[in-house]
Amino acid sequence: MRSSVSERSLIIESDDDDDHPQSAAAARRRRTGSDSDSGSGSGSDSSSPCATPRAPPAAASYTQQWPQSYRQSIDILSSVQSPNLSFLGTPTLSRLSNSFITNSFRGKTPEIISNLVKPLLRPTTSDDHQQQQQQHQEAHKSSQYLLPSRKPSLQQIPEDQKPLLVAHEVSTYQKCSYAQAVVNGINVLCGVGILSTPYAVKQGGWLGLVILCLFGILAWYTGVLLRRCLDSKEGLETYPDIGHAAFGTTGRIAISIILYVELYACCIEYLILESDNLSKLFPNAHLTIGSLTLNSHVFFAILTTIIVMPTTWLRDLSCLSYLSAGGVIASILGVICLFWVGAVDNVGFENEGTALNLPGIPIAIGLYGYCYSGHGVFPNIYSSLKNRNQFPSILFTCIGLSSILYAGAAVMGYKMFGEATQSQFTLNLPENLVVSKVAVWTTVANPITKYALTIIPLAMSLEELLPPNQQKYSNIMMLRSALVVSTLLIALSVPFFGLVMALVGSLLTMLVTYILPCACFLAILKRKVTWHQVAACSFIMVVGICCACVGTYSSLSKIIQNYT
Repeated sequence: MRSSVSERSLIIESDDDDDHPQSAAAARRRRTGSDSDSGSGSGSDSSSPCATPRAPPAAASYTQQWPQSYRQSIDILSSVQSPNLSFLGTPTLSRLSNSFITNSFRGKTPEIISNLVKPLLRPTTSDDHQQQQQQHQEAHKSSQYLLPSRKPSLQQIPEDQKPLLVAHEVSTYQKCSYAQAVVNGINVLCGVGILSTPYAVKQGGWLGLVILCLFGILAWYTGVLLRRCLDSKEGLETYPDIGHAAFGTTGRIAISIILYVELYACCIEYLILESDNLSKLFPNAHLTIGSLTLNSHVFFAILTTIIVMPTTWLRDLSCLSYLSAGGVIASILGVICLFWVGAVDNVGFENEGTALNLPGIPIAIGLYGYCYSGHGVFPNIYSSLKNRNQFPSILFTCIGLSSILYAGAAVMGYKMFGEATQSQFTLNLPENLVVSKVAVWTTVANPITKYALTIIPLAMSLEELLPPNQQKYSNIMMLRSALVVSTLLIALSVPFFGLVMALVGSLLTMLVTYILPCACFLAILKRKVTWHQVAACSFIMVVGICCACVGTYSSLSKIIQNYT
């Protein structure tokens, strides 16, 4: 697609550039058409206005539109590695000068911050000295970001210096290696959706697994399309940025709302999940208040809300980010426990099941679609890579390994429980087995660590809309508490885990993963696309629209039937 050398060079990130960030920044500035002296970028401080040329106006415009906090909040959710915790005080977020998140770090010394971000594994002896020097430099940089007396907000910075901040901000994020990006990608993909894959086989039959494979292949292709969109223009880093480049401010806002609603729906699923699994562990639990009696499902939904609500008030979410990265381990452990129950504890894999169940295919479409709802995070992972040319391979590895886990859980769960398979395979595990308790408790613990990280992007986007004089810690707490309570009310009103997941997968995931990437790709690169790319995108959009219509209608119909 890219016919010129300069265009192809936009996506090349060499290892030498990673080792010399200032030289890499200078190279990137030269690629934007800079006429400045070539030696100034490598020998001068990045904060010097005379050392950095003016970037294209469009590159800075994407970061000045709502939601400005999307990049930082999604990086926390996906555990994307940053050089330090200054992502809470980066120039983009510093536009929210009165935000409590920025203010919360202003009283911390660089030493405290550097202790919070020390690597989990100590470097080797030969690297100790180099590591200490790097940490000292990062602490010095973080103090410049976090102390208001060192760096003013973006509105106070002259216009000719703003592009410098944007360019410097991009360069500081490119720190993730291949392995880290794969782990982050799998952590995003392998969530609670893996619990419902046996139920999806029950709904659609064995041939329904073809849908899972098809969705995986299409998800990889649309992920690569997002990469092409990011490379098409300077300054594109996130999914909303792509929507902005494709359809203007309207596209940015529309895509942002869809992404935030998807995250909000995930939080609702977490509460339903906690309620169902804790009720399995403690079926006789209840709470009586006067004449009002709360059964185990309602009681545990409220209890989970009380537990997770304080985590949304935290000013430092780094600890939760580290814990939520254990989602990969939790998913693998759940599949291992499922296999152990079937093979070792003699539950067996005797059920043959049905080859095809046409009435249940629409629900299966939604459940399988939900499994690949990670495209809202993929642009962030791509923007944080050391070598961006590895992204297609990283994406293929993430989706491939996740699909293996999905298919393995689906086949084992349906072979074990047959037509008795419930919306979460943990609900079918025998109660008297230790392995069953391990699987259930692992399932219960994981959403508690992820809830705050999932709701925070939505909360931060709403905080941006508050007047500056209202961005106080007390108001922020009230806003986030209201969001948490609203997810509880919806979870209690629609306590159908599988059907809610099918609805989210049919309506939102089809848009985010399949329809919008193709639409944005065609809109941004309309003059460069070939006929077979147009045909492929048209096919994916037609499939996505049909699946969205059929799956959404079927899910809503079954939810209504459960009430009537």
